[in-house]
Amino acid sequence: MSVNFNQAKCQTNSNRKIFGLCDDPPPARKPAHIDEENGANWIAVVENDGRYNVTFTAIDNCIEILRLDGKPKQRCDGMLTYNSSVVFVELKDRDAIGNAWVEDAIPQLKSSIESFENTAMADNFSKKLAYISNKQHPKFKSSQQRRMDAFFDDTNYVLRIQGRINLQ
Repeated sequence: MSVNFNQAKCQTNSNRKIFGLCDDPPPARKPAHIDEENGANWIAVVENDGRYNVTFTAIDNCIEILRLDGKPKQRCDGMLTYNSSVVFVELKDRDAIGNAWVEDAIPQLKSSIESFENTAMADNFSKKLAYISNKQHPKFKSSQQRRMDAFFDDTNYVLRIQGRINLQ
């Protein structure tokens, strides 16, 4: 079953040079969204030096993606789209020991990407990335390289684990 990833009710937009992505703490009931004003609430910082017109589409808590048995599939928080680029994003705000937050995020991203790739919309994008951003762990750790390589092998999406999303 094809999923509609282009629902206006799930979208927020920005063309600012810097803006943030926000999500309520669990159990979140509202969709993630762009915020241009309150940096203290930002889980991920989006650097948009090209001042692209960027659309953030909330997926979790907004777009229904079902398994074959009719139950909801795991979903990431959302995706950024601009020009010919799509960036799937999972937002975390956890001070967990180790990499449990990364391990939780990967299946959410993979499930959303798989559903997206089964739509005609996916053909509109030549640059495909995925980010896991954790407000409590904003720096990238090179020890994640093997995990990022495996993610690319599974999805053909480049995975980054960091708090800053640089749009190019």
